[in-house]
Amino acid sequence: MDVSSSVDAAEDQLQRAGVARALIDPAVEAAFFISPDPVSLFVFEWSGRYRQQVLLDWQTITTPEDLFRAAQAIGRSARMGDDFPTAMGYALGYASTQFARVPDCESRTIDLAGDGVNNDGFGPASAYAAFPFDGVTVNGLVVQTTDDEDAITLPAYFRSEVIRGPGAFTEIANGFADYENAMRRKLLRELTSMMLGGAPQSMAPKG
Repeated sequence: MDVSSSVDAAEDQLQRAGVARALIDPAVEAAFFISPDPVSLFVFEWSGRYRQQVLLDWQTITTPEDLFRAAQAIGRSARMGDDFPTAMGYALGYASTQFARVPDCESRTIDLAGDGVNNDGFGPASAYAAFPFDGVTVNGLVVQTTDDEDAITLPAYFRSEVIRGPGAFTEIANGFADYENAMRRKLLRELTSMMLGGAPQSMAPKG
């Protein structure tokens, strides 16, 4: 979750509430439990080079109550600061190292959400070269705002510089008010992909 200086207090609240509500959306909740293998979540906010703060430490979602508690923790979280730039490479590097603290998974996915391009420290390409990203898919959630001079190029930047791995994609939120809708679409797409990827060979789609 991007909390750099380009995100004001109202927009930050839309992000937190958007993630929380998307997680407990009935369709998303159902998707969490279609696969026999549980999903584990780790959520953090980021801005400057050394500004990463955990909002939800690794939690394995085995029941709807687990999912509700995770959403509640995110919705009630407080921002760590609002005056730092966008160190996207550092955020990606930090995210990649967190997988060392959980058991091996069928798939590993990082979601990077943001409303601007990297403008502090090394960028995504350097992060991918320096940190452990083998077997990790990186998807993007672009928050596109009308007052952003990079609004036209931001989705292209995410597609060319940020997303990584087979099947990686970018979801676009048309402003922070649309964050919840974009997050819901992204979660459904990812959870469906995990379910198909983990299906037995005889059940996997052909083509």
